[in-house]
Amino acid sequence: MKKIIKAVGEWAQVLLMSVVFTFLIHTYVAEAREIPSGSMIPTFEIGDRVLVEKVFFKIDELNRKDIIVFQPPATSPDTTPYIKRIIGLPGETVELRKGKVYINGQMIEETYLNEITGNDYGPITVPEENYFVMGDNRNNSLDSRVWGFVPQDNIIGRALIRYYPFNRIGIVAE
Repeated sequence: MKKIIKAVGEWAQVLLMSVVFTFLIHTYVAEAREIPSGSMIPTFEIGDRVLVEKVFFKIDELNRKDIIVFQPPATSPDTTPYIKRIIGLPGETVELRKGKVYINGQMIEETYLNEITGNDYGPITVPEENYFVMGDNRNNSLDSRVWGFVPQDNIIGRALIRYYPFNRIGIVAE
């Protein structure tokens, strides 16, 4: 009987440590996310699953074209986290003209788009500690053009790896 009690106690310890370890990783290191909408097509399809890292983006600066997951700003009607691409960095001026994005007056190359953006926008300057984000499916994306800038504190993490579907596994990049 003592052996059974000892074995149950050891299993309970292993189980508890596993739960704590999983909680810590999910909270502070990385988490899995499913793509809920078509706003990032063609980069992500509805139902794709990505691993979002939560550590290194805080140590290393976020860059233009990074894909981030974030809590929507207070001006958004939604409360579900979004996934979008960073277009404008703090202090930059963003403008859309004739389907092209201009940062501080210079057009940026966007090889990840299937179609040009339909409407002109801006110019608008991104406040410090904020980002201007857009979906890759520009004509079907609720983004900074609708609800404004993403405060740095709202950012959950940076999309790192697509792990599903299996035939599209890979590092998330431009």
